[in-house]
Amino acid sequence: MFEAEFWVAVSFLIFVGVLAYFGVHRTLVKSIDGRRDRIKAELEEARRIKAEAEALFATYKHKQQEAEHEAEAIIAGAKAEAGRLAAEAETKIEEFVARHTKMAESKIAQAEAQALTDVRSAAAEAAAAAAELILSRTVKDKVADDLIAKGIGDVKGKLH
Repeated sequence: MFEAEFWVAVSFLIFVGVLAYFGVHRTLVKSIDGRRDRIKAELEEARRIKAEAEALFATYKHKQQEAEHEAEAIIAGAKAEAGRLAAEAETKIEEFVARHTKMAESKIAQAEAQALTDVRSAAAEAAAAAAELILSRTVKDKVADDLIAKGIGDVKGKLH
């Protein structure tokens, strides 16, 4: 009568009819729709997380740039402060050297004045001694003593 393929086709149609009668296609569609909704929700969640990550990345990048600018400003300030301190130190050193040079020149001038005074004093004493010796050999007695005393006093007064 009928071939085997015919009975396979009839069996298949009966099977599909039973599945349709029990609503398996609705369950299958509902399951597929549920899976689609879950995948859609996961994709939305992934997009939201990606947007949050990008916003967080942008925030951190902005903070990094601010930190770099702040570091550059600190370095520039430190360089300026170092330059100011160096200039101030140089000025202080110059003032120190000028003060010590002035003090040394003052000491030299005092030493020269003292040496000049010492030389004059020594010259006056030598002149007085020489005058005393000459007058004592040439002039005698009371007149000689008065002249010597007067001459020695005059010489000492003029030289000091």
